[in-house]
Amino acid sequence: MDLQSAGSVKQQIAKLFEESLRTTVPDEGDVEPAIAPCQNPKFGDYQCNNAMGLWSRVKGKGTQFKGPQLVGQAIMNNLPPSEMIESCTIAGPGFVNIILSKHWIAKSIQKMLVHTIETWASEIPVKRAVVDFSSPNIAKEMHVGNLRSTIIGDTLARMLEFSKVEVLRRNHVGDWGTQFGMLIEYLFEKFPSGEVSGDQAIGDLQAFYKASKQRFDSDPAFKERAQRAVVSLQGGEEKYRKAWAEICEISRRGYESVYQRLGVQLEEKGESFYNPYIPRVVELLNEKGLIEESEGARVIFIKGKKIPLIVVKKDGGYNYASTDLAALWYRLYEEKAEWIIYVTDVGQREHFEMVFTAAKQAGWLPAEDNKYPKASHVGFGLVLGEDGKRFRTRSTETVKLVDLLDEAKNRCREALVQRGKSEEWTAEELDKTAEAVGYGAVKYADLKNNRSTNYTFSFDQMLNDKGNTAVYLLYAHARICSIIRRSGKDIEELKKIGTMELDHPDERVLGLHLLQFLEIVEEACTNLLPNILCEYLYNLSEDFTRFYTNCQVVGSAEETSRLLLCEATAIVMRKCFYLLGITPVYKI
Repeated sequence: MDLQSAGSVKQQIAKLFEESLRTTVPDEGDVEPAIAPCQNPKFGDYQCNNAMGLWSRVKGKGTQFKGPQLVGQAIMNNLPPSEMIESCTIAGPGFVNIILSKHWIAKSIQKMLVHTIETWASEIPVKRAVVDFSSPNIAKEMHVGNLRSTIIGDTLARMLEFSKVEVLRRNHVGDWGTQFGMLIEYLFEKFPSGEVSGDQAIGDLQAFYKASKQRFDSDPAFKERAQRAVVSLQGGEEKYRKAWAEICEISRRGYESVYQRLGVQLEEKGESFYNPYIPRVVELLNEKGLIEESEGARVIFIKGKKIPLIVVKKDGGYNYASTDLAALWYRLYEEKAEWIIYVTDVGQREHFEMVFTAAKQAGWLPAEDNKYPKASHVGFGLVLGEDGKRFRTRSTETVKLVDLLDEAKNRCREALVQRGKSEEWTAEELDKTAEAVGYGAVKYADLKNNRSTNYTFSFDQMLNDKGNTAVYLLYAHARICSIIRRSGKDIEELKKIGTMELDHPDERVLGLHLLQFLEIVEEACTNLLPNILCEYLYNLSEDFTRFYTNCQVVGSAEETSRLLLCEATAIVMRKCFYLLGITPVYKI
């Protein structure tokens, strides 16, 4: 059954105050209610902060108010009656502190239990978005930087999808450009007869890439042949196209296996896909008078930037900027996306700023940043080793993603075996739990940081079962499931017939925190910051621990109500895990 969400708690409070503000200051037009959660819970749950701003607008206009406190008083008195609000008080210069009704909180949670958590999904003002993430380079092994882009991009896509947005998940792989001349020429050199079957010919793609690069750097004749091969490839010569397609396919199989392990869905539209659109897009930009000649290249000068955006190189070839402008045009005009989100490292921020500014100058995007359609760059920092330097293996290679995931899983399996689980569980249960916890730990360690900062990769830290880690949170969820199992009650039956009461202060704190899930997802989506959701999830499990420590569940007079609260917490935790791309575990 599709129930329309009434909006987040914050939105529902705002609706009440909107009405009050219209009555309080009818001559001031539409005043946006300023609603925020109370920083200090002893004053209330939320507060309305409009009084001071309104006072500065109305004083001297012959108003009946004598100061901001009286404005606040009037806002409070004009609130329409609502079962949501238990009481309000005035603090300082007119802040209206709001205490929500615990009966209303309990009723709202029960509704969710009956009608599923999807009824708590908010809608953001976008129908379709493109999230461009992961984007490895063909013939290069996926590394830790690709991992960050993949994990962050997947979570942003999941949060948008939960908010009822159609998301086009795009893998903009580097499958075009000068390196292919080098790779193809090296392939032909190794197999002059042309009898080449990809995998056996290339073996380890990473080693093949290195060997061809070495040859390219040290042998001028080879370098020249490689440069000619690029022209042949781009001219569509079949022999070169076939070799290119083969190299791409081997590479694709490699990263598809990583996506499968991470549970990530992506649709590939690489650089080569946008290539046919570039000439037309350059022509459109030229018609707008944006393209100028500069030192033999064709460029767009961007306001406030010293260096222009090169759109066509001196030799007539195209580059990243040409491809990115063509991709942006395609996403706006062919795919009709209203929000286009690029997840790459912070080092590419200036490049994307210039591309977006060029699109604004061309009239493809509105000049104002808060209007749709819009394009956003989601930058992320480096992954550092425990020595504080860029994360590498001992032999200074970048770390292969596959090895990293294997190690996380193996360490988790060892920890489970040490705890005697190999005696209790089947081999499959042990394997699945080690995978869920290991991969979850890697993802959560990345997502809990503000993405724009660097973060230190440490297996010991991320696999710790105490503190703000996926291991701690997954175990907390499994503990809740075991409480419900231990009660012997049919939780689905209780949802239909049971009633929830939040009489103990710790029950109420937990209940309110559950209801705030919706506004947190909204904030994380709007600001493109997954760490907001991680912080919420960690605080939720802390609130649950406090409730469970102070309120007996099984065998208490309030057992039914408290089991429903346990179930609601487990459901919200599972949805958080899902949005973060983490598989929950149900027993430990």
